[in-house]
Amino acid sequence: MEIRNLQISDYDVLIPQINEWWGRRDMAGMLPKLFFNHFKNTSFIVEDEGKIAGFVIGFLSQDQLDEAYIHFVGVHPDYRKKNIGKTLYDNFLNKVKLADRKVIRCITSPVNKTSIAFHQKMGFVIEQGDKTVDGIAVKANYDGVGNDRVLFKKIG
Repeated sequence: MEIRNLQISDYDVLIPQINEWWGRRDMAGMLPKLFFNHFKNTSFIVEDEGKIAGFVIGFLSQDQLDEAYIHFVGVHPDYRKKNIGKTLYDNFLNKVKLADRKVIRCITSPVNKTSIAFHQKMGFVIEQGDKTVDGIAVKANYDGVGNDRVLFKKIG
């Protein structure tokens, strides 16, 4: 397996697959092409024999000059439990460190228990929310009415 920076051409390969990776949940809309056009330097792909096994899309905040943000991460179902997510995050965190960013943020849905556990294992802490769902602090309506999110922060 090899890791490389995201390329614009990855959009046409990934988008048709994304919803399948998430068990037919509608996730493709969360990845507009702008991420593939403007955040290639801080986003990564893991490939296995030319096949995309996973990706992370992150960026350096334009407004919070000590922060970076992970927008989206995905691992193909056939490649899960093989440390691909960790490899992707490690590459992003190294890039962030080189840019002298100290805080890394990301969010997930409170129903995504796998994502919550992964982020905690990677050293992210759950930020204080305004309600609790299944014992997890959640920010209500973070992404609009009914779209609660778990907010994570890592000091790096």
